[in-house]
Amino acid sequence: MTRAPDDSTAEPYDFRAQRLFVDDALTEGAPVSLDRDRAHYVSDVIRLAVGEHLHLFNGRDGEWRAVREAGGRREVLLRCEALLRRQTPPPDLDYVFAPLKHARLDYMVQKAVEMGAGRLVPVMTRRTQATRVNTERMRANVIEAAEQCGILTPPQVLEPVTLPRWLADLAPERVLVFCDEAAPQSDPLAPLRAAITGPLAVLIGPEGGFADEERRLLATRPGAVVLSLGPRILRADTAAVAALALVEAARQAAR
Repeated sequence: MTRAPDDSTAEPYDFRAQRLFVDDALTEGAPVSLDRDRAHYVSDVIRLAVGEHLHLFNGRDGEWRAVREAGGRREVLLRCEALLRRQTPPPDLDYVFAPLKHARLDYMVQKAVEMGAGRLVPVMTRRTQATRVNTERMRANVIEAAEQCGILTPPQVLEPVTLPRWLADLAPERVLVFCDEAAPQSDPLAPLRAAITGPLAVLIGPEGGFADEERRLLATRPGAVVLSLGPRILRADTAAVAALALVEAARQAAR
């Protein structure tokens, strides 16, 4: 699904348009020559003809309508025509998680992007199943999800860090939302409403949960919000969606 535009403009927003992330600077009249992979996608996958349009964004300059111009046989040259959405700040929300394996990690990353994460932070815990984390694959999934969901700024992907190191480096003003299967069941929105106004870090543990010493370490964080996600044990990728949905619901209620 595509999100509503972040900014109202004179140009009507075409929700059906293809979106493409690029690194180039985007301004009126700016040319954009695509690299090999993106050129293949535009020419051979979506089959954009010369004179047809798509949307470009780079996480810095907003979203632009661009037209394909004539070029060489394997060249794809685009030119920015009109600003469709002005750039907005990324969400100040860190999604922090114990990495999963392969397809389930792909799914988790894509859903975290859709649900409004501003940064993705893999943390290695005692019971983390994945011993290696392919951050380049994560970044590719981030870009794909951002293109599909109307997001202007793809979230950052940080390199893996141990849970104690991450917690030690966590800025004091960032509220830790700690999803714990051992927490007493209660209204999860109630504690979030009080914490939702500032920067957040939402932490989801590994399959099998946190070790006791990790749980004790997290409990020492001043102002930490401990959430129960209900009476059932959720898979880590399902818990990600549930937790981020609660955060979004609390933010909407606070507006």
